[in-house]
Amino acid sequence: MDKDFLKYQAQTTTTPLGLKVAYAKGSYIYDTDGRAHLDFVAGVSACGLGHCHPRVVKAIKRQSEKYLHVMVYGEYAQGPAIDLTRMLAALLPDPLEMTYLVNSGTEAIEGAIKLARRYTGRSEIIAAKNAYHGNTMGSLSLMSCEEQKAPFRPLIPDVTFVQFNSLEDLQKISKRTAAVVLETIQGGAGFILPEADYLLNVSRKCKEVGALLILDEIQPGFGRTGKLFAYEHYGIVPDILVMGKSMASGLPVGGFTSSREIMLSLSRNPALGHITTFGGNSVIAAAALATLQELQESNLIELTLEKEQQFRRRLQHPLIEEIRGKGLMLALIMKDSETANRLVMACSDRGLVLFWLLFEKRAVRISPPMTISREEIDKGCDIILEVLREFQQ
Repeated sequence: MDKDFLKYQAQTTTTPLGLKVAYAKGSYIYDTDGRAHLDFVAGVSACGLGHCHPRVVKAIKRQSEKYLHVMVYGEYAQGPAIDLTRMLAALLPDPLEMTYLVNSGTEAIEGAIKLARRYTGRSEIIAAKNAYHGNTMGSLSLMSCEEQKAPFRPLIPDVTFVQFNSLEDLQKISKRTAAVVLETIQGGAGFILPEADYLLNVSRKCKEVGALLILDEIQPGFGRTGKLFAYEHYGIVPDILVMGKSMASGLPVGGFTSSREIMLSLSRNPALGHITTFGGNSVIAAAALATLQELQESNLIELTLEKEQQFRRRLQHPLIEEIRGKGLMLALIMKDSETANRLVMACSDRGLVLFWLLFEKRAVRISPPMTISREEIDKGCDIILEVLREFQQ
């Protein structure tokens, strides 16, 4: 591992993986020794079109020769951001019309919380247990895991937690509630899908009491579950849609979309209700626009569900108790956390990139680029099965 990496760059754990990256292309990351690593993680779902997709790289180069940053968000009319938000509006159902572009998914959550409180005049935010919406102070406040939160208290007040998929807990949504914030598919909890009409019932309850429904599509969004956004599988439309991760194919970005009526709340009383310097950056917006265009003009989204079935067919083994998730947002649930850890590390030694989930310690993440080929899926699955067979010896 690079000593300067550990000496000068702040770390998030005491045991980083430390892969020394030379370059990345398609479904592979190449290290400084020239070894190829098949990527089943895609930058934790951020590289939906794989690494350095030609269309995205071309858009980045073209825009970078025109201008980079010219003015704080929302003051100058910049073509890439206008084109991106207009295309999003065309693809999303009414009344989702206006998008506020920011720098990350967690900032998008922050903006969505502020927007809901500003529009409704209420303070209570309801979130799900074992949710993960990011790590800034507001997003962290929506996390139920006290181990993660305790060192950073006090956090924002008036947050109430419900059990995801519990209809009984919906009684906690009241006329005090500004918004209910849910991941459409719970990520860190183990890629938990909403059951039956759960989201429909949440939406109805919100409408009944005048609360807003905020859906976090930071991870499942932009085609990963076989629809442009995962909520489309469940027959509802959120009041505020939060996005990020693969939106710009590996560049830092986020956004939240709502109706014009709701979104304009941030422009008055007070003005500058949410401000950001680099949100809507021209180069990143150009990359996001190219990503969205590629998704719409290719068959990658519909192939996602076929590739899911290939993974499910291939990854049959006694040590895999369950495969959770949808599309290319999958989690192998192992018999225990030790097996999960050993699988991730053993596959890393053999040139296959896997990763963990935050709260479900038995889980092994599989969220490869949507551009991954069937041959590459087979290659990675062969490595996983070979390792698991060795575990049984």
